[in-house]
Amino acid sequence: MTEETVQRVITHAEPTHGTPAVIVTQSEIDEALRVLECGSGPLAVDAERASGFKYSQRAYLLQFARHDSDIVLLDPTTDATLTAFATTVNAMPWILHAATQDLPCLREIGFVPTSVYDTELAAKLLGRERVGLGSLLEHELEVVIAKEHSAVDWSTRPIPEEWRAYAALDVEFLPALHVKLHAELEERDRLHWYDQERALLLTFTGPEVRAEPWRRTSGIHAIRDARKQAVVRALWEARDVRARELDVSPGRVLHDSVIVDIATHLPSSQAKLEAMRPVHNRNARKDPAYWWAAIETALALSESELPRRQSSEGAIPPPKAWPQRNPDAAVRWECVRPATVAVAEALGLQPEVLVSPETIRRLCWEGFVLGMGADAVGELLHQHGARPWQIEQLQTAIAVALQP
Repeated sequence: MTEETVQRVITHAEPTHGTPAVIVTQSEIDEALRVLECGSGPLAVDAERASGFKYSQRAYLLQFARHDSDIVLLDPTTDATLTAFATTVNAMPWILHAATQDLPCLREIGFVPTSVYDTELAAKLLGRERVGLGSLLEHELEVVIAKEHSAVDWSTRPIPEEWRAYAALDVEFLPALHVKLHAELEERDRLHWYDQERALLLTFTGPEVRAEPWRRTSGIHAIRDARKQAVVRALWEARDVRARELDVSPGRVLHDSVIVDIATHLPSSQAKLEAMRPVHNRNARKDPAYWWAAIETALALSESELPRRQSSEGAIPPPKAWPQRNPDAAVRWECVRPATVAVAEALGLQPEVLVSPETIRRLCWEGFVLGMGADAVGELLHQHGARPWQIEQLQTAIAVALQP
């Protein structure tokens, strides 16, 4: 690290104009709105949640900045009215980094943009390998900021000064980063790619809800027995109810490892559950009757009520299983996958940026046909959500790969 970079690390341990206070009163909010209206260019926006601490994904701090304006830190849990503030800033173009992380919690409280720029998305379309905000600021602007407070409990009040400095830095340099990346997208004739991708952000409401979220329990892969899987499901669902009631992260109510441990050893009574004394989480010892009731429910299920082997409708097995399960699909995969990777490499993109891996897997499994022409390939890609720029780059290459 050069002497200049070391100096920048020190300089940007706090915002350029000092660490702002968190505004909470109506008069402070009204004044902050006037400050932002006096700035120029798009509005940099960020939100801090308490993931890992709270069940909800609500925002506990909002950050705003524009070119030539002070940074605004706003407490969205305040009793003050945010309607006028939100209405005004919603009409401004926004800049976020990794927008899909913050848009759902912003939407919950009435902050819904009419135009969104995303510096992470821009970096991906330019082929950057490291697209985290810290990495991009260092690479693009030679600005180094500390990121040590990214996983703190933002529901804490009052918010410590060093946390506020971290939060302010997350938006201070976004306008300059946006300008640089946007200019390169224009220079490389990729702005139309960017516009198509960021248009999707305006309707993004959150990740798809899984039909059986309990199957995501860490360590469940080691449990093959259906009865024991039923215990995992029952404990997961009981934990989710309790976590929601307490607004506590589920892992702080009962750790995944405890759920798997209980299901693995399958105690036959509450006394035996208590005797296990899982050390990972005190809640299993604090209210054993609650957890035992969930286990009893699972133990009482009939065979027909037990979890079925995971094969959700529409699920596709991994490609390594295709030669036995669907040989024709395996042939198509061996043709199409290298072709998409080659196109991505020629464009300097990661393959998953050029096209969703799930889209290619599904189309190889059930959609593509050997000998299919470029127009037919393009139509299938469109039906599966590919954007025009992706279809333009891929349809001919895939059609050529499918020729017998």
